[in-house]
Amino acid sequence: MSLEPEIRTAAGVVRGRWESDVAVFRGIPYAEPPVGARRFGAPVPAQRWDGVRDALEFGPPVPQVAHTGSVMSSVSGSVEDGSADCLTLNVWSPDLGAVRLPVMVWIQGGTYLENNSANPHQNGATLARSGVVVVSMNYRVGADGFAHITGAPHNRGILDQIAALRWVQDNIARFGGDPANVTVFGESAGGACIAALLVMPTAAGLFRRAISQSMPGTYFSERLAAAISTTIAVQLGAKATIRDLARFPPRALTDATDAVIRKMPEFVDIWGPMALTPTPFSPVVDTEVLPRAPWRALVDGAARDIDLLIGHTRDEYRLYTSRPGGEPTDARITAAFDHLTPGTDGSGRYRTAYPDATPGQRFEVLNSDWLFRMPSLHLADAAHAGGGPVWFYELAWSFNSEQGASHALDFLLIFGTLSPDEVRAHPCAHPNAANEITPVAHHMRTDWVRFATTGKPGWAPYDPQTRTTRVYDAEPTTQPYPEETSRRIWSAHQFDTLDLTS
Repeated sequence: MSLEPEIRTAAGVVRGRWESDVAVFRGIPYAEPPVGARRFGAPVPAQRWDGVRDALEFGPPVPQVAHTGSVMSSVSGSVEDGSADCLTLNVWSPDLGAVRLPVMVWIQGGTYLENNSANPHQNGATLARSGVVVVSMNYRVGADGFAHITGAPHNRGILDQIAALRWVQDNIARFGGDPANVTVFGESAGGACIAALLVMPTAAGLFRRAISQSMPGTYFSERLAAAISTTIAVQLGAKATIRDLARFPPRALTDATDAVIRKMPEFVDIWGPMALTPTPFSPVVDTEVLPRAPWRALVDGAARDIDLLIGHTRDEYRLYTSRPGGEPTDARITAAFDHLTPGTDGSGRYRTAYPDATPGQRFEVLNSDWLFRMPSLHLADAAHAGGGPVWFYELAWSFNSEQGASHALDFLLIFGTLSPDEVRAHPCAHPNAANEITPVAHHMRTDWVRFATTGKPGWAPYDPQTRTTRVYDAEPTTQPYPEETSRRIWSAHQFDTLDLTS
């Protein structure tokens, strides 16, 4: 067995590397660099190359705040450090000679602002050893990927994901994978992109199963997205058009976006509740790329042929409130209850429902509900109403008292990239957490792989009467939905496209 295996893809030969018992191919281009005339366009498939292309290093990250490549300062995209060639993907395969292993395509989150498949916490090796071919990708984020820009297609970041999924269909069999058994899975913004992919006409037929983890329930109308993009462009003295914004390098757009993020709460009376979130971007519901918000489309059966696993963590928003400076002020608490709760007297309903909680704790529960937990639960209801098979879960296990079962903990367990030693070293770790993490992670990963393989994760499907939920704690259990108190508050609410409020 060659230590540097070579695989012929549709565009050319790539050379990877066996790392222990997993073959890894990094930085394979699935689309042409999104620079110059292609910058705000739909992705263009990667051109063919001659000879053998090394696939030993991750590709450069897409333009974002932490990216230091010279493409960040380039308008033309003509750079010498390779940082323009950022639309790449990675493959982990346990057996290149296998025939039709299940394929799991990871779509990472990052508030639609960050994206880097080189993140060591998203290493696919452990998951691949469970018997699946794992694929991850870089896709455009920020204004380049999600802003409303006149003359450009909406949701360019999701169009990148679709281009990567087409690459999987064309090439993954050569890596031992089954193009007819593809599962997309993702967390946070990645989970919301997956909910969009479920109902996008251009994504039809590209995957068989989907796992949406902690999806935020924010999808923007064109009017709302246009208002936000106009405000960002004004920071540059420009209009939100291809012609105007093409004059500015990505760094200028990320700086302008950051300036708007810092003052977003000032726009809450116009932009509505999205102004109280950490990001000015979300998928845009238009008449072409994403015709309807996922809940409505799923009710009408848009994805009834797709197996769906969906869920959230118990303490979603604690990731944000536990950060330095994250403790909410009285003004933030008031604004949240004024703008995020369903119906009238939301503050009173949460006080009644959670009488022993402090105002700060109720703020955390409200944000967990509005942004992550209830959108996920309602998506499961919508999928069931549309006739599709759906399963539900909640992660209740945590390793430290500071963050609890917070947002993003789930994917660390599934990828197996949070070690017992790291848990043990945490100053707020629970006494037995280091011993518990390996079996908890194993349970989740096994269920994810079982779902990707068979379409059934190992417990009863979800339905709105029983609301059967797999709860991952030190020992997993199957029970009725644990967050019944919040569910009742939101039972009459309908999640849908967010629009301008005035």
